[in-house]
Amino acid sequence: MNLRFAAEIILWLSAAAMVYTYAGYPLLLTLVSTVRPRRVQRGDFEVTVSVIITAYNEERHLAAKLENTLALDYPSELLEIIVASDCSSDRTDDIVKEFASRGVRLHRQQQRQGKTAAQNAAVEQARGDVILFSDATSHYQPDAVRALLPNFADPTVGCVAGRLIYVDPAQSRIGRGARSYWSYETFLKKHESRASSLIGASGCLYAVRRTAYVPLYHEACSDFIIATKMVEQGLRAVYEPGAVCTEETNRRSDNELEMRVRIIAQTFTDLWHHRGMMNPFRSGFYAAQLLSHKVMRYAVPLFLITILATSGTLARHSMLYSIVFVAQLGCYLSALGAWMLEHAGVHIRLLALPQYFVLSNLAVLIAAYRFLRGERYAHWEPNRESVSKLKEGAVLVR
Repeated sequence: MNLRFAAEIILWLSAAAMVYTYAGYPLLLTLVSTVRPRRVQRGDFEVTVSVIITAYNEERHLAAKLENTLALDYPSELLEIIVASDCSSDRTDDIVKEFASRGVRLHRQQQRQGKTAAQNAAVEQARGDVILFSDATSHYQPDAVRALLPNFADPTVGCVAGRLIYVDPAQSRIGRGARSYWSYETFLKKHESRASSLIGASGCLYAVRRTAYVPLYHEACSDFIIATKMVEQGLRAVYEPGAVCTEETNRRSDNELEMRVRIIAQTFTDLWHHRGMMNPFRSGFYAAQLLSHKVMRYAVPLFLITILATSGTLARHSMLYSIVFVAQLGCYLSALGAWMLEHAGVHIRLLALPQYFVLSNLAVLIAAYRFLRGERYAHWEPNRESVSKLKEGAVLVR
């Protein structure tokens, strides 16, 4: 086997792996969820619900979030609202206290330990039969709770995730990329739920049966690993598209990159701690979901680097490989140009997808490097900018 032939084999195997990751796996999910769907036996299920809103320095959003939660279409005597403040240093705690007369409770951590630790502590104080987790920046549709609960009538369901819709009032390029990416993820959630179980939930809207909740280690990405914790108990996590919340996207690439690096690094930790769940003899088709949706997805940057290197090596021998090589360089240069234009205050919508694709895969490489170095994440920082701030001096090019 000569060097050229070996390079061709490696290139096409890498390309096939990428095609499976982004197209083959969705097709497999669609097939399994159609041929062998696992249906949910929905029914009447009106029980006490504890809404836990985890917050760190969310004075800008929290009052609106609490008003939104208090306006939910659910009996007030069955609804408990707890704000878990992770040692906030702004007016977050004071805002919660202003709502105390309306039944909102404050739990303040004694020391800052991160979102998951704050959730664990708040769950210990919660009185509800179902625990609903939320963020300070998300807004629920009034019927969100009523849409979630009927799924718990099925005793095999331990967690129910709602539908997150990203909104982008500023019409930013990063926001556009995030919305496109999330549309794809929402498709996967729908079919993963029907095929077996979700492998993760939207952190701003998911509910857990109180008896099924187990305390998580502080570095966990709680909204990801909660689904695995359900499967470990013989339960499942399901998707409920009728329970809707909205949240604004990040609008700057540096904020989005920072957020994705943190989440992916936490997910690496979760996958390592629960690597046994990727054994199909233990968890069945759920193992295939974890491997395909997470492990293969996080391997994409390696496939991309391999394809770039091998196509560059083969370019002088073939017009096809020259086109492949140039097309990749064009994508990466477009993403670099988009980043430079963003910092100059110019936003070109045409560059949204290449920029977000490169940003997502760059985040994986950075997260993998930090994970291998032993860095772990527990704390988080609010990083969403206001629309008015973003629009100052910005130019949008369609």
